[in-house]
Amino acid sequence: MNIAIIPARGGSKRIPRKNIKVFHGKPMIAYSIEAAITSGCFDRIIVSTDDQEIAEIAKKYGAEIPFLRPAAVSGDFATTVEVIQHATTELQLKDNDILCCLYATAPFVTADALLAGLELLKSDKLDYVFSATEFSFPIQRAFRLSGEGRVEMFQPEFFKTRSQDLECAYHDAGQFYWGNSATFSAGKAFFSDQSKPILIPASRVQDIDTPADWERAELIFKLIQQQNK
Repeated sequence: MNIAIIPARGGSKRIPRKNIKVFHGKPMIAYSIEAAITSGCFDRIIVSTDDQEIAEIAKKYGAEIPFLRPAAVSGDFATTVEVIQHATTELQLKDNDILCCLYATAPFVTADALLAGLELLKSDKLDYVFSATEFSFPIQRAFRLSGEGRVEMFQPEFFKTRSQDLECAYHDAGQFYWGNSATFSAGKAFFSDQSKPILIPASRVQDIDTPADWERAELIFKLIQQQNK
């Protein structure tokens, strides 16, 4: 069985009610639910929430709410893996059931990327497949500021290296994580040599943690809509 689990707690702090805040005419969580439905690769699409209002909105857009998440796994310090582990217990899943942790604040996630993730997980027998994107600037050129505000490079040996000669680096795109129930239950790390990424264009990636992030995401969404016309 293939199951999407969308974590969506009610207590977001920096952007209140972020998971159901209206984003281009729809509650934010609707985009993840609709992408999961469009992909056609899920037997069940479940939202794990502690909030009745989120639950009702999620149902409206086609998700199931078979349980409400308890406070123990709904606080500021609850991890994604703990939320998925709670869901696997509540749903009494088998070890070989395939899960996709799909974030509720991923309005740029596509059905095609979800499908590609599932196919890669199955074909390569991995622990996880997750969304990632390339850093837009060489990380070898990163620097810190000292206590006096002076520049200190993390890797000064690369100061004179041309950008095109530096190795590409990637980061988590914060959209989805595919794995089987046993892998999530064991608490295995997402990033290891037993994982592979689905690479997402940087133009379709945006963390949404602050009001400034939200505004940037809205602008990106408008550009995507214009390109698709």
